[in-house]
Amino acid sequence: MKKITLADLLSIEAYEAQRPMIRKAIMEHKKPRRVPLGPNAMLHFEDYMVMRYQVLELIRAEKITGFDDLQEELEAYNPLIPDGKNLKVTFMLEYPDENERKERLRQLIGIEELISIQIAGFDPVYPIANEDLPRSTTEKTSSVHFLRYEFTDEMIEAARNGAQWVIRSEHLNYPYETDALPEAITESLLRDFA
Repeated sequence: MKKITLADLLSIEAYEAQRPMIRKAIMEHKKPRRVPLGPNAMLHFEDYMVMRYQVLELIRAEKITGFDDLQEELEAYNPLIPDGKNLKVTFMLEYPDENERKERLRQLIGIEELISIQIAGFDPVYPIANEDLPRSTTEKTSSVHFLRYEFTDEMIEAARNGAQWVIRSEHLNYPYETDALPEAITESLLRDFA
């Protein structure tokens, strides 16, 4: 999948003028790229469009204009774009109540390594978690994790041919799984295998 280059960015002024239209398009684009897992977890599947939007929003908010600063942002965000045989996910644990969140994050240490994606007919794929920095300690996990899932050519081919996908949490304190993912979601995710 294409990575973001400086040529893909807009000036702050140009982005400001187009922002309502871009924002609306991104919100629609993201809908089939979000998968709830149980009542308190969400997987956000990242791609070029989502990351470009994130960079443009950051440039706008932080008023970033210098070449080196822009390049630094691209180096931070481009690794979150799939590479053709993988999926990149922001995994979020969502507990609105602060006290409950603190307690649950203590109970869910290691969950980021136990969120699998299974394409029918194949073993589950487990993520490579938080490659940029550790997000769990011996006392608690983070509410946000970055996951990379690597798939074989055979898995991708089966998925393209209509094999069903299931996502599971195998953590003892959060044992949930999705039904087979809807076609709109699998179609969107299959575009990441380009």
